[in-house]
Amino acid sequence: MTLGYLIYKLILVIIVFAVTLLIAMYSTYAERKVAGFLQDRLGPNRAGPFGILQPVADAVKLFMKEEMIPSVSNKTLFIIAPGLSLLTACMTGVVIPWGTSLNLFGENYSLQVTDLNIGILYLFGVVSIGVYGIMIGGWASNNKYSLLGAVRASSQMISYEVAMGLSIIALIITTGTLSVGQIAAQQSGWHWNILVQPLGALIFIVCAFAETNRAPFDLPECEQELVGGYHTEYSSMKMGFYLFAEYINMFISSAVISTFYFGGYNMPFIGRFIQSPNLLAICGVVFLFAKIFFGIFFFMWVRWTIPRFRYDQLMNLGWKMLIPLSILNLVLTCTWMMRHEIFNALFK
Repeated sequence: MTLGYLIYKLILVIIVFAVTLLIAMYSTYAERKVAGFLQDRLGPNRAGPFGILQPVADAVKLFMKEEMIPSVSNKTLFIIAPGLSLLTACMTGVVIPWGTSLNLFGENYSLQVTDLNIGILYLFGVVSIGVYGIMIGGWASNNKYSLLGAVRASSQMISYEVAMGLSIIALIITTGTLSVGQIAAQQSGWHWNILVQPLGALIFIVCAFAETNRAPFDLPECEQELVGGYHTEYSSMKMGFYLFAEYINMFISSAVISTFYFGGYNMPFIGRFIQSPNLLAICGVVFLFAKIFFGIFFFMWVRWTIPRFRYDQLMNLGWKMLIPLSILNLVLTCTWMMRHEIFNALFK
């Protein structure tokens, strides 16, 4: 491992971290613009041309606001919780392949921070830890609304992680690998996993909405019932961390969905027109981010189109519909993968 390789990886980590925060920041602007368009309003239009500086104004406001910590809270856990949510959200991007590889000074450098052979396990392990930031924050606030929001978030994530995990097992059986990089590389041309796992992709997308606490699954923070849910008592940048974590999770979820089911950085026929490996890698990054931005728009579109579920409806959908469907998808996948063995056993 050369010094140049380590410097490249460090630069790549910084770039991924900076791009993640930038997209999360401007997702707040895009959210309000999409909401404004769907509701026949303008949305933010004061800070800068077309309101483009609104996220900067929001960040300055959050930094400048007075920070209040309830006297009856567990102060240590109250302070740690938002940072834990943001940290786990930022850790997930390191296993996502953003492109193929760049050839610099005669060396190939992958556009992936690390290609773990158990990348899917790492991804879902970190995502599972993220709920602790919400649970700890809700409990440490010593507020009944915050506690209810934390309990809702934990039970919701546990419920939908089962169906999500089963859909991913079907994908692993189809692709034969736990490496996120290899899953992306296998989808060259039109060999996208959405074509062989349509039901699994649908289940995964629905569960992604529940995992990120986005409408119509935003029960942990619904204002009509719980004031603000798990972050009711938070102010200043601690509340900003929770908001950032939600939008980072939305960005990472779109990236994971694009990589697992929609070809990742692959685009059909592009290799016929571009011969330069570096230009092809850059085009792959552009294609991946185009898919991610559409995914983020889809998250926002659903939020401002579909009303919120009742809590019993949320649980019924997870346990009575998605889990049976994911088991059915797993059985169909196993049957298809072993069709020759089954045929020989039945008819020989």
